[in-house]
Amino acid sequence: MNFKGKNVVITGGTTGIGLATAKAFINDGATVWITGRNEANLQKASAEINSPNLKTVVSDTSKLADIEILGKAFSESGSKLDVLFLNAGIAVFTPIEHATEADFDAQFNTNVKGHFFTLQKLIPHLADGSSVVFTSSTVATASNVGTSVYSATKGALNKIAQIAANELAERKIRVNIISPGPVQTPGLEYAVPAEAKPHLAAATALQRLGDPDEIAKAVLFLASDAASFITGTELVADGGYLNYGLK
Repeated sequence: MNFKGKNVVITGGTTGIGLATAKAFINDGATVWITGRNEANLQKASAEINSPNLKTVVSDTSKLADIEILGKAFSESGSKLDVLFLNAGIAVFTPIEHATEADFDAQFNTNVKGHFFTLQKLIPHLADGSSVVFTSSTVATASNVGTSVYSATKGALNKIAQIAANELAERKIRVNIISPGPVQTPGLEYAVPAEAKPHLAAATALQRLGDPDEIAKAVLFLASDAASFITGTELVADGGYLNYGLK
């Protein structure tokens, strides 16, 4: 896949799937803007990628004022946006009985409100025929204990993406969803205790956790001309997790 001369924005691009996808786009010739909540994480990601085609923007997706900062930073480039990868997300796993308002608001603000208004702010910059990809999760389909709030955010995100696909179709802008299963990322390390990871791996047909690079390849496919007749679709990259649960 060739993204030479293409412009890509990735929210939540400093670690995990976002970082792996930024690397992949740059390796295929794109100029990439990544966002992160703090300068230190952005500097670390920039040093790891080490490319003049990487631009960094301090922007917290959960805050509308910071989304404005991202919009302004991209606008000043004078470029049209070819790929928008809405990837930023947080997860807090706890039973409904113990969920707090703070955790509820934090997850919805980042995972839903942030993606919605980032898309809204960047629609004027999207090139006709461009691609938008949302990072969702298999939890939107599953009913895992302790994931009620996080799962609800991903279910909401899926519906936003599907409606966006219809609203933007007249400009030939494709909107799709990537739904990873359990993937070895810093986010997983934060949300899940170490002793639970073998159980997550065993819940997949392939009997292992995914790698961020594997998800990045799926994102690049959805963003590429190879997926030119695909829109409003969810691509599940879960090592067979959802199907394996039905065995």
